[in-house]
Amino acid sequence: MPTPPLASGPDALRPLLTEVLEALGEGARARGGPLPGGGPEAVAERLRAAVGDVLPQEGDPEALRHVVRALAEGSADPADPLCAAHLHCPPLAVAAAADLAASVLNPSLDSWDQAPAASELELLVTRALTNEVYGEPPRGAGNCATSLHLPAADSDALVTTGGTESNQLALLLARESLGAGVRLICGANAHHSLPRAAWLFGLPDPVIVPTPTGTLDPTALAETLTRHQGPHLVAATAGTTDAGLIDPLPEIAAVCDTHGARFHIDAAYGGGLLFSETRRHQLTGISAAGTVTLDLHKLGWQPVAAGLLAVKAPQDLAALHQRADYLNADDDTEAGLPDLLGRSLRTSRRPDVLKIAVTLKTLGRAGLGALVDQVCDRAREFAELLDAHPRFELYDRPTISTVLFRPAHATDDDIAATRRHLLTTGRAVLGRARMDGRLWLKATLLNPHTRPDDLAALLKLVEGTTPR
Repeated sequence: MPTPPLASGPDALRPLLTEVLEALGEGARARGGPLPGGGPEAVAERLRAAVGDVLPQEGDPEALRHVVRALAEGSADPADPLCAAHLHCPPLAVAAAADLAASVLNPSLDSWDQAPAASELELLVTRALTNEVYGEPPRGAGNCATSLHLPAADSDALVTTGGTESNQLALLLARESLGAGVRLICGANAHHSLPRAAWLFGLPDPVIVPTPTGTLDPTALAETLTRHQGPHLVAATAGTTDAGLIDPLPEIAAVCDTHGARFHIDAAYGGGLLFSETRRHQLTGISAAGTVTLDLHKLGWQPVAAGLLAVKAPQDLAALHQRADYLNADDDTEAGLPDLLGRSLRTSRRPDVLKIAVTLKTLGRAGLGALVDQVCDRAREFAELLDAHPRFELYDRPTISTVLFRPAHATDDDIAATRRHLLTTGRAVLGRARMDGRLWLKATLLNPHTRPDDLAALLKLVEGTTPR
């Protein structure tokens, strides 16, 4: 007999978990690949037929199974090796399980009395991750008690919904610190959320520095800073969306220091390299930034959302302070109840930190670093396969785990059509990027279970679909 829909708590949830898992499996089998076939109209029609009236007069006790199955059948599956278009990771099972616990407990991180343990857990996690950015983590450290290390100035971090919110917060803090005239300067390779945030906060029009090589040139940046009156916020990128490239962070930091510019790094993609012993050096210079965007639902294998903004000077966060008597009354905070309202621009806020904490504790730095190395190594192997293949052209060796390629002698129109054909047939999910004035197919490898045979099969699909 189905669980009554108004029941709550762990006992009521137990039988529903089996139902959800079975529905997920049924939907995946019906889909039969990385993406549902047929294109937008066919997917929408199947979903509408499966779900029916979403607000019937009388409830349907089988709705959970039916709707979850329909969603699974019509979803992109980031765990499929041929689903490699975006920075869309297959979440770790342990993180998804922790996310379920967060939903059941339902703490809201806008006041301590709604989230007593979650608020403390958030402080522990943000401190640990801030240390990765601004501190020098110990090598070979053992348990938590021996590995806790405080960076200079006791930097801080805020939990966000992802890179976009983190970048918005970075610009807001810069505006509050430097005034409403602060001007954003970033490369043409920067994420769209940065100039959008400048618009959102009413800042002067940003200056976009051309990036013909794909990364921000320090000399061009210095010339731009000289031409434009400050104050300035310079935003560099550690892991571009199109190609996974990393700006020369130490050199950009030096330019910012010379010109007195505030420095922000968007490391939403590349920040996960901090966990890798062998690749951490690619982020040398990250600690020079006043603010750093991180996003663990990319190279952190978390369910969305799992973003952070690391802040070097914690006094900058005073700009976010707000008072609401029902949430952080003065006498309560004076009596020792933590004030959470200044930890976000949001009020009601779910404990996304729980899944992050469970993942960090379960895998440790070594385990996460191994996953990072695995996907980066696989990207390098894929690039080698492409480079040796006479019918494909490789854009460049991957910096992180993004590989750009195109069928040799194909036109841009051919490439666009090939990608759309693979999408609408549901056979493979590839992205697109325009570099050097040409269109490239983009494979973003975030699945640690992808194997060389999967990549060879992907190339065969592309080759068999592209007009000759």
